Amino acid sequence: MVLLGEIVRPHGVRGEVKLRSFTEDPCAIAAYGALTTERGETLTLKNVRAAHDHVIARIEGVADRDAAERLKGRKLQVARDALPEPGADDEVYAADLIGMPVVTTDGRRLGEIVALQDYGAGDLIELSVEGTRRTVLLPFTDDVVIEIAADAVIVDASEGSVAAQFLSPAGDTPQDFEAANDNPEDAR
Repeated sequence: MVLLGEIVRPHGVRGEVKLRSFTEDPCAIAAYGALTTERGETLTLKNVRAAHDHVIARIEGVADRDAAERLKGRKLQVARDALPEPGADDEVYAADLIGMPVVTTDGRRLGEIVALQDYGAGDLIELSVEGTRRTVLLPFTDDVVIEIAADAVIVDASEGSVAAQFLSPAGDTPQDFEAANDNPEDAR
């Protein structure tokens, strides 16, 4: 399942909701047909319109504010196979990256992508560090992610690179990254 949006709160008294849409065109969230919530509910959006920084929509079968309030916080998802294939060479669905290995430009495996995060300052790759239970966050930017190949995400982790600063345990040199384990005291 791919997350397309989230119901933020009711809008007005006639059952409309405010949505946060993650689609390229925010109003296109309705173009995917019936959406599924994380609870397995099926919701169909109608009368979708753009507002300032969100989308307003009516949900089929929801006629008043109380019913809309009960949907607050629901995540709106669609099956991955219902989405079109990415058009441009530099486009990718975040869901397709989960589980992909991450390797350096010289072929050294760093770990596996466990999630993509966005805390407001841009997308971050959450990387499960190879051989440990640690995860690190890498900026999902052109200076970090060199290529998204069919079998791996390739990053520039060379000495002095942006990624090397995130991969290196605090106070350690980039070479110590490979030796780091779950206990930071053992890595020193």
